[in-house]
Amino acid sequence: MRIYNTQTRKKEEFETLEPGVVKMYVCGPTVYNFFHLGNARPFITYDTMRRYLEYRGYKVKYVQNFTDIDDKMIARANNENMTVRALADRFIEEYYHDADRLNIQRADAHPRATDCIPTILDMIRTLIDKDYAYATSDGVYFDVSKHEGYGKLSNHKLEDLEAGASDRLSGEDDKRNNADFALWKFKKEGEPAWESPWGDGRPGWHIECSAMVKAYLGDTIDIHGGGQDLVFPHHENEIAQSEAANEKPFVRYWMHNGFINIDHEKMSKSSGNFFTVRDLVKHYDYKILRFFMLSGHYRMPINFSADLLKAAENGWKRIETCLENLKFISQTAPEQYTGEAAGKAEALLSEDCAAAKKAFIKVMDDDLNTADALAAIFDLVRSANTAVKTTGISKAILQQTADLMIELLGILGLKAEQENHVPKQILELLQQRSEAKKNKDYALADRIRNEIQSQDFIIEDTPQGPKVTHK
Repeated sequence: MRIYNTQTRKKEEFETLEPGVVKMYVCGPTVYNFFHLGNARPFITYDTMRRYLEYRGYKVKYVQNFTDIDDKMIARANNENMTVRALADRFIEEYYHDADRLNIQRADAHPRATDCIPTILDMIRTLIDKDYAYATSDGVYFDVSKHEGYGKLSNHKLEDLEAGASDRLSGEDDKRNNADFALWKFKKEGEPAWESPWGDGRPGWHIECSAMVKAYLGDTIDIHGGGQDLVFPHHENEIAQSEAANEKPFVRYWMHNGFINIDHEKMSKSSGNFFTVRDLVKHYDYKILRFFMLSGHYRMPINFSADLLKAAENGWKRIETCLENLKFISQTAPEQYTGEAAGKAEALLSEDCAAAKKAFIKVMDDDLNTADALAAIFDLVRSANTAVKTTGISKAILQQTADLMIELLGILGLKAEQENHVPKQILELLQQRSEAKKNKDYALADRIRNEIQSQDFIIEDTPQGPKVTHK
């Protein structure tokens, strides 16, 4: 298996620090609002990575945090006259509401930053003792000039960062270097605060993740995931403070997913093209959003539009229809194939099943290529749709094909509904129609068909008998 490592800018053979075990950390949401489409992409991407690693036999220790203290949270909590903790409680529950329906598995741990204050304080104390950090009038800062290799993830040069930062800072700032970043922010009026040896305050954003990684997974982990926008400064700063404090390599493989564009423009609130998942599921099912996200390679930008969502919906319907047909036809199929044509069709479908699984694993092993993995599934759909047209094909091969399709979809976190959920009264009408046709009372059969259709169901007459589905 190979993973593209952002730090080395190339695909590398995947080898874990501990044989058979993957320690994986993913940056989670800042819980001051419903999560948006851009957030959904990393949540789905790394959930899929976790599922695939487990499918390949690894034991995955998966941690995804909640950032529950920052400027945006404080501002909204004050505006709504509530505590930051209450605001976090509310939107953590809202996160689970959407994430569960996107079929994102719960992490082994979902730590909150504010629950890791002791570890954060210990790390800051260590950094101060080692002269990597220092106190100023407004907080405690990390001295980037002391960490050799700062910029190795983002490929930024420290002198360029210093020059760029100087344009944004006021002359009142008393940091040693313009690019130094906050580990601890001293308390301001209207903000929650915790005691520390340097003064009451709250943690900086970057130290939170370093502390949670250390507390839940240790000094060195195998995979750290997040969006491309986190490469700098967040992940760069995580590396600096973690490696300075722990004196060990921090992350073996850095994974970053690409951006979401809306009609070929970057999603942003200022552009008016900003969508939360909660808004979108008023028009599209959660599983369609997940299917859409997986239809592109995770490292590439993905364009979002109504037309592309509709195409994804149609693509998903093709898969579900294929599974419905496999199940329906298998109900009356013989235990063993009958006839030479059925034998040839069955042999070909069996070969196509093996080829689809092999192709799926090959492309998923190649840096989690879910786009080509879905292509392998659609190849199997085409093969199955061709095979079921052959009379006499066996129940066993139909079930084998359906089971494989469900297995591969499951690795991607996609659940295909095989149950048609046709109400009892519709099934009774279907039986009456069959009796009417048997008695050559075609006028009655047509009236019953119209009655079924008026209740939003469609009848398809097949060689295996009538098949009824939702419109």
